[in-house]
Amino acid sequence: MYLDRNWTSISKISALMLLFAVFHFAAASVIAQDDDEKDGEDPVAIFNQAQELHEKGDLTGAIKLYDKAIDLTEAFPEAHYQKGAAYLSLNKIEQAEQSVRKAIEEKPDWSLALAMLGETLVRRYLASDGSSSSDIQKEATTVLKRAIELDPNSFPAYSALVDLQINGGASKTELSSTLAGIRSVTDGKMKLPSSIWTARAALENAVGDRKQARASIKNALADPKNISASRLAAELAINDRDIEQARAITESLSRQMPDDPQTYLIRAKLAAAEGKFNEAAALLDQIKTPLRAADELRTSVNTIRNRGKADYEKLIADDPKNAVALGGLCKMYRVDAPDKALEYCRRANEIEPDNLDHAIGFASALIQAKQFDSGAAILIKIKVLAPDNITVRANLAAALYQLKRYAEARDEYRWIADRQQDRPIAYFLLAVSHDQLAEYIDAMANYQQFLKLADPSKNQLEIEKVQLRLPSLEKQIKEMKKKG
Repeated sequence: MYLDRNWTSISKISALMLLFAVFHFAAASVIAQDDDEKDGEDPVAIFNQAQELHEKGDLTGAIKLYDKAIDLTEAFPEAHYQKGAAYLSLNKIEQAEQSVRKAIEEKPDWSLALAMLGETLVRRYLASDGSSSSDIQKEATTVLKRAIELDPNSFPAYSALVDLQINGGASKTELSSTLAGIRSVTDGKMKLPSSIWTARAALENAVGDRKQARASIKNALADPKNISASRLAAELAINDRDIEQARAITESLSRQMPDDPQTYLIRAKLAAAEGKFNEAAALLDQIKTPLRAADELRTSVNTIRNRGKADYEKLIADDPKNAVALGGLCKMYRVDAPDKALEYCRRANEIEPDNLDHAIGFASALIQAKQFDSGAAILIKIKVLAPDNITVRANLAAALYQLKRYAEARDEYRWIADRQQDRPIAYFLLAVSHDQLAEYIDAMANYQQFLKLADPSKNQLEIEKVQLRLPSLEKQIKEMKKKG
């Protein structure tokens, strides 16, 4: 996982914090500066021009002006800091690190600059694979903890430290300590940056507090531009075996950032969770930049691919209660041999009845095998334990519909549509349920919403069904209104 910090946005906030310092600097520079120095150019005025370009997104132009302001005076840590922020937004890590180190050299106990240096070091660490990674990790930890010591509300420092600890294999004790610090600055407070909620959710997930993680990620997702929150939400859904929810989030990420390495990573995790290990490997091959998490997933996926179904079956022959192997075969056979998958899912669920992964897999296999009564019974129990799991709800709705329990199916599809308002298929299924119950006006409203959102390249079959249905549905609505 990698938590994005938008340093362009942060620079807008920090610009206000820099204002007093810059004015102080301006007064000092007027005394120190000769009348004829550099043709009388004002470094503060140039710095302000650079800030304007920075806020407009012209980062290259801003960097040139920051350099000009720096050249006009002996020390200007604020300009070095903002220049580093611009480089970091351009993902030019080496240049960003050089600039922010210069700012710290001139102003050693500046929390904002230390947080940014920590961020650059974390990015270097996540991309590293050599012997230097340990040294980078140690320095990043020291720098970020110092930033937090100077400013306990340093949200950028906390976010970077969370990235470092989660990706660096920190102990549960270390993670819990950082989580306690984040909770102390977030509990009961309003209007916090969404990035800190993402960091908190990541830690809560890492220490096993998934319930709190889901609550924190909801706060983070209040900012639709927080891509890292969406990535973490997808990971949480995958961990909860909520494939439908994970798929919806992943599709959104693919539309927003289709070529981003992190998008490929999330897609690969989803494919692996569905037992599509060849697809997962192909997606990982699209990642051309060093990414530690991708390397770890690649190793895991290739181990499974190389081992294959026969090896897992041999493990089970030697140890019939090997729940990991049974769960793996449950996933691996689900597509091409659902009857086999059902047996393996059942056995895994019997061995570890409290493992929701096995329970959901078993119920899904029952639905696929058209054993709707048994599948629905299990899913109703699972829903009590995981009420927000969209995959559980979708499978339950499908089973109830097939059992002609249309009112119950309608309620499940309504719940799903309320939470996936941009997914057309939810409205189609809801409309069909209303139709079966002779709730024609509601059916019409949801068919129309489906047509509004539907993509002909993905939903052509459903579109044709709706178009065929609408004329007779309109007649039924007119007749119903005449009678009533």
